[in-house]
Amino acid sequence: MEQQKAAAVQELPRTRGEPTRTVFDGPCRLTVTGDCGASRDELAQALTAVASHDWMRLTDWPGSYWVSAHAPDGTRFIGGDLAGTRPVYYTRHEHGDPTWAVHLGDLVELTGAAADLELLVARLACGAQHWPHRTLYRGISLVPGGYGLVIARGEATVVDISGIRPAADLPAAAAAFGHVLTEAVQRPVRNAGVEVGADLSGGLDSATAVLLAAAVGPVRAVTYTDGHTSGEDASYAVRIAEHAGIPHEIAAGRDEHLPFRLDGVPDTDEPAADVVNWHMDRLYLAPVAGSPLHLTGHGGDVVLDASSAAWVGMIQQGEERAAKRHVASWARLRGLAPRPYWMELRQTAALGRAGVLLRAADALESAAPLTADGSSGWTWCRPGAAASWLTPYARVRAAAMLREAAGGEQPESADEAEQWAALRATGEAARTARALHAPIGVRPVYPFLDNQVVRAAFAVPASVRRGVVTYKPLLAAALPSLPDWLTSRRSKGSFASQRIAGLERHRFALAQLIEDSPLVAAGLIDPAAARRTLLEAARGQSAAPIAELHQLIAACQWLTGRARSGPAGAREAAC
Repeated sequence: MEQQKAAAVQELPRTRGEPTRTVFDGPCRLTVTGDCGASRDELAQALTAVASHDWMRLTDWPGSYWVSAHAPDGTRFIGGDLAGTRPVYYTRHEHGDPTWAVHLGDLVELTGAAADLELLVARLACGAQHWPHRTLYRGISLVPGGYGLVIARGEATVVDISGIRPAADLPAAAAAFGHVLTEAVQRPVRNAGVEVGADLSGGLDSATAVLLAAAVGPVRAVTYTDGHTSGEDASYAVRIAEHAGIPHEIAAGRDEHLPFRLDGVPDTDEPAADVVNWHMDRLYLAPVAGSPLHLTGHGGDVVLDASSAAWVGMIQQGEERAAKRHVASWARLRGLAPRPYWMELRQTAALGRAGVLLRAADALESAAPLTADGSSGWTWCRPGAAASWLTPYARVRAAAMLREAAGGEQPESADEAEQWAALRATGEAARTARALHAPIGVRPVYPFLDNQVVRAAFAVPASVRRGVVTYKPLLAAALPSLPDWLTSRRSKGSFASQRIAGLERHRFALAQLIEDSPLVAAGLIDPAAARRTLLEAARGQSAAPIAELHQLIAACQWLTGRARSGPAGAREAAC
């Protein structure tokens, strides 16, 4: 019976809206599930890649899909996308072949794995990027974005399929990025053949997707506004919809739609960042419910932009003089003192990944209070407000995990490490949102996370994508046909006021959610410390810890839902 269950989870999903195609030649077999842009002939031709174990070639087609391949020698390959929106999980057995699944809940149900609460609080305090291969269930691993799973002779191996090739010609690279992004948006719209939905926040990313989509098919755009969102963003959204000549639905949210209202939200297999916005999403997405697909700009920040890790990477690569010029210009334009900012980035480069992680571990183990240090430059790890909520025991455990991570194999170049960490975090948010969108009747599509879009973007150096004067300079270079009034925009709306209002409205329910959490029962979180941060943020005294509060609240909600319905319920919702 146990073997039958294991065999059942080791299949690609065959659910509504997820087409599956298979080609084979004798024992050589290839299956793709999801939105795969390959023709049947292209799939058949790829059987030679399966036979030669050329796994990366199986991820070269546009779209978002899972792939499963059987080579004639018995080797099996299973892969998702580079961002991890199509995840692959696996577990090892003392006896028998490794077991894999594309729904985490399947493996949890099969193995009875317990939640790893210590890892959860370590991720809250230090960031999830240090443990890309671990899930929040003991004994169950995740194939990180950029990798695939190979099973041969009873052993599971994770192999690199990222395929990033640095560009030698930047203008050509920008043009190539524009081409693949255009195709990633327009191909599913053409295939749909009917009106599709699209987010239109007013920002560059969603606006780009809407304008490209409207050029080839009917699109209905939806926008959310309330008394706390950016009026500038709303006006840009109206202008973009008028420019595209498409229907535009604007939802006016009320107090009951503010973030952090958690009653009635669906359960998920993993903590889902979007859970705090579910009532808002349900309101503004209603006009496009039931559409064959819904375009979003999710992921645009990752592929079009880069953080100050780009400059740390330049220092590491010996380009210190150029990095210093960039940093000085960027800081002066934003009213910052260039020298302290530069020295901070320089110290990060000197310490390196292992040095920064070990320093963070020392800080966690010390008895001194942990507070935000006001630093603004990128670093591999900076324990902040969430670390101050950890109990002494949890701090010791998180420090031990950081020390272990410091000796692990991860990119040592800051720009490479950051872009993959950002991509995987964005992919995680997208995949966990599926169970939240399904009850609303929305099937999101993420063209900025298409494999070929990611590869084309990451081929452009992070230092080029990191704009000093221009915001997201790659976009205008890649798509010169976009309106100049859009690509020249330098501002971006903030949701801080809206989130503070949501925290204030729901502060008592949120405080109780934290108090009742298994994290408190396990002696990992000090509820008084977390509650103090929550109330300060709700009063608008500090916006800095809101992102960490968001993660804690999503984690506590996930644990509550898991205790209530178990992982199987979340899996059914996702399907």
